[in-house]
Amino acid sequence: MSALIAVHDLHVGYGKVEAISGINLEMRRGEIVTVIGPNGAGKTTLLAALMGLLPSTGQSRYEDQDLAVLTTEERVRKGMCLVPERRELFTEMSVGDNLMLGAYTRWRDRANVQQDLQSVYARFPRLAERRNQLAGTLSGGERQMLALGRALMAKPKLLLLDEPSLGLAPLMVREIFRIVMGLREFEVSILLVEQNARAALETADHAYVLETGNVVLSGPAAALMHDPRVMASYLGGTAN
Repeated sequence: MSALIAVHDLHVGYGKVEAISGINLEMRRGEIVTVIGPNGAGKTTLLAALMGLLPSTGQSRYEDQDLAVLTTEERVRKGMCLVPERRELFTEMSVGDNLMLGAYTRWRDRANVQQDLQSVYARFPRLAERRNQLAGTLSGGERQMLALGRALMAKPKLLLLDEPSLGLAPLMVREIFRIVMGLREFEVSILLVEQNARAALETADHAYVLETGNVVLSGPAAALMHDPRVMASYLGGTAN
């Protein structure tokens, strides 16, 4: 099976400072792939570059098409969707209106948009209960659910999730990762950037460890869970 997204020798910089230094990454359709690493490793930069929000060099292909020729909006229309770590909700708008904005590229298909809205409400009952409530009044966990629901309204093929557990209580973190795993039912592939390494590795099929802009380890997520270097640096274990 060909790769859904394939990255080769990707470089991304901020002025003269290189944040991503020639990394390679690949994921297949239907997979959950995670990128873990410390603050400042380049994880968020990687997602921004893939969405076309930052200039980059190297080669990135999505469904075997060169991403360099696609604008950010064209990437969205082809099924790529970013859920940023700050969630970037419209706080003065209702939950329902935020969800509908996720389907802005599909508004002409009103019947299917309404069907998908009901599907999102079924997946996130709390959003259904709060559909008329302002997004700015939601709890942190509810805001993350809304960000995920809004992304699903775009009918993505590839969901780029940036730190979905950021700022959430432990019980809500478990709930959010349970939801992320359940998104397979929507036939969505997920590239997950996350500092909670244990939760990310338990959720993902494949994992990359990013440090100072370089991939230092990669492999099946279950195997990396038991790698002494990952245990020592990210899981609170001891390398032997």
